[in-house]
Amino acid sequence: MRRDSLRLRLGLAAAGLIAIALALAGIGLTVILDRVLDARTADGLDRLAKLIAGQVTVEPGGTLGLPQAPPDPRFATPYGGLYWQIEGGGHSLRSRSLWDRGLGSVADTAQEPAIGDLDGPDGGRLIAVTRRVTVPARGDPVALAVTVAEDRRDLAQSRATFLRLLVPSLVALFAALTLAMALFVRRALAPFRALRADLAAVHSGTRARLPETFPEEVRPLVSDLNRLLDAQERDLERARTQAADMAHGLKTPLAVLDALARRTDTSHPTLSQDIAEQARAMARQVERTLARARAATGGLRRRACPVAPVAERITGALKRLPDGEALRWESVLPEALAFPGDEGDLTEILGNLLDNARKWAHRRIRVSGRADGEGGRLVVEDDGPGMSEAAIAGIARGRRWDESRPGTGFGIAIARDLAEAAGAGIHLDRSDLGGLRVTLVWPERRDPSGP
Repeated sequence: MRRDSLRLRLGLAAAGLIAIALALAGIGLTVILDRVLDARTADGLDRLAKLIAGQVTVEPGGTLGLPQAPPDPRFATPYGGLYWQIEGGGHSLRSRSLWDRGLGSVADTAQEPAIGDLDGPDGGRLIAVTRRVTVPARGDPVALAVTVAEDRRDLAQSRATFLRLLVPSLVALFAALTLAMALFVRRALAPFRALRADLAAVHSGTRARLPETFPEEVRPLVSDLNRLLDAQERDLERARTQAADMAHGLKTPLAVLDALARRTDTSHPTLSQDIAEQARAMARQVERTLARARAATGGLRRRACPVAPVAERITGALKRLPDGEALRWESVLPEALAFPGDEGDLTEILGNLLDNARKWAHRRIRVSGRADGEGGRLVVEDDGPGMSEAAIAGIARGRRWDESRPGTGFGIAIARDLAEAAGAGIHLDRSDLGGLRVTLVWPERRDPSGP
């Protein structure tokens, strides 16, 4: 998945937001747990304070007594983590767990019982509950403060146990929600994948327009693309019509010039030769310009044309020519080899290349090709004299190669223009047959609906 992928960006954003939400939820659950633990512990301590307050006695000398201590063994263990203390009438009574220390009492509040934190006998923090009661005695009633406290380290152990369960649970929840969000994003982007597939069908020529079956949010984009396709098709048709009109419009003046050249051949041979040469030059330029015009109208809709049938048809036609019957034609083309353009473009490209090879070959012409994962390759070779590096450079600049043979002399240059318009390239070098080798290469057609 590429870095500029919309699905990757949405997935990362969703994962980040989910992580933040779960982290805040974890913090909130921890705070809630702390409050619940405090409330539950305070409630238990208050019940113990009531139990102790109901059993306390005041002796005649004001001494406090507790006939039956709470049964929890932590009250009898020094610094056992659970403590009680009774104060009133100038006397005090405390649990054995306090040993020789005192608790004090929670400050008076409007709340009864009073709940707060106290310092423990071993330096720790205690959560304490103080309940103030009045106990009858033989004299005046005695006001007592009964305090029961528990070490917060016991609560910390419960909190740690909760966190050990909470963190893996949140991690698992994060993974599940991230996966669900990834599936959601994939589902939400499904119309765009379908749009890319339909655009690929338009590029390949199997579909003329995009369907109107997309969701409402995507439909305006589809409508605009269809309008663009229609406008491009109209421009394409207009360009073809103008090219045909130009060809017909120039055909008559060129024929007139040729007739004038023949008419003045006897009286003004030099002038006749100049007129004929200029007429041929104009014809060559017109032919190449028209070929470029046809090549420039490929547009958005491209077709993949099988190479083997076109090569077989052109070879069969060239074999019937007088100088083509004496040549040995070799063709090794796989059925899977397809040119990324119209059949008309391929016909003109291959026709120019094979006709050029026919004119210069001595005995042998070979056409071969290859289709693989990297694209396609079409090679036309002959055993003729070949071309020098200077001639190849001249072809690259659009110049005519040789005027000693019939024809316009622009066949390879026209083939280059048409190939480049289809996204292919032409390379010229020397063949192992001895003559010229023309290699037509094009990259693999990428499917826009792919990754």
